[in-house]
Amino acid sequence: MNFSESNLVGRGSYGSVYKGKLEEQRLEVAVKVFNLEMQGAERSFLLECEALRSIKHRNLLPIITACSTEDNKRDDFKALVYKFMPNGNLDTGLHHNGEGTAREILGLIQRISIALGIADALNYLHFECGRPIVHCDLKPSNILLDDDMTALLGDFGIARFYVDSRATSTTSISLITAKGTIGYIAPEYARGGHASTSGDVYSFGIVLLEMLVGKRPTDALFKDGIDIVSFVESNFPHQIFQVLDPYLIKELEDFVHGNVVPENAVEQCMVSLLQVALNCTRPLPSERIHMKQIAKQMQAIKARFVSV
Repeated sequence: MNFSESNLVGRGSYGSVYKGKLEEQRLEVAVKVFNLEMQGAERSFLLECEALRSIKHRNLLPIITACSTEDNKRDDFKALVYKFMPNGNLDTGLHHNGEGTAREILGLIQRISIALGIADALNYLHFECGRPIVHCDLKPSNILLDDDMTALLGDFGIARFYVDSRATSTTSISLITAKGTIGYIAPEYARGGHASTSGDVYSFGIVLLEMLVGKRPTDALFKDGIDIVSFVESNFPHQIFQVLDPYLIKELEDFVHGNVVPENAVEQCMVSLLQVALNCTRPLPSERIHMKQIAKQMQAIKARFVSV
């Protein structure tokens, strides 16, 4: 495997990701190499191995193998090997910095399907995989897209298992202070709060807002007390087209003008999606809905819109 800059496809909190190939299987892979000189990198490797060992879901990025050995300099070497995702991640699918064409931008149906896939994955982690798992770092760059644009949630490097595996409430917590990424972490995490399923719910809501608004939560637009949540709230529900991604607005106008979807169905769909996102991003954890509800609501929204 060649870990040169030419094969580098991304950098994370604790290491770098390289594109490679397993010659025997003729399989393209992504190799996540941990920088063990960084504090927390080895712990991140162990946490990710522990989490991935016990979970399996169609919307979770499957691991091919883990490697823990010494390199040719006899330094510790730790890496995780995944199938390479040719369509990149949700972040690059939403934001092209002016270099992409309209054809490359994700359409509404794709965005709904991706959001539903991640909701299903989080519902599985929170309620269906034995010991509940809190991902702790949900963001678009950790949502990979496979050949048919199915969403696969990855990067469990700071995931947390519940101390009490019987806990199912959205306010149940682990005893470990949560980390995450600025813009996506729940407000209670910034105050030193512990990892919780409701923290993942908040992050999901921010990601869903980003998918609909087309702006990252760290965009320069959001300042002077205005964040992505309050930006949407101030225009909800009667002026939602003031906040939607221009690419989505163009697509929705084409739907209506081409008699593909009635105008009222378009507006109902967008209001429903934004309502889910706002219900996820309530300030207090106890006010947020949980992932079972979110997954059901996302499924219903998709079914209604596709059947129109």
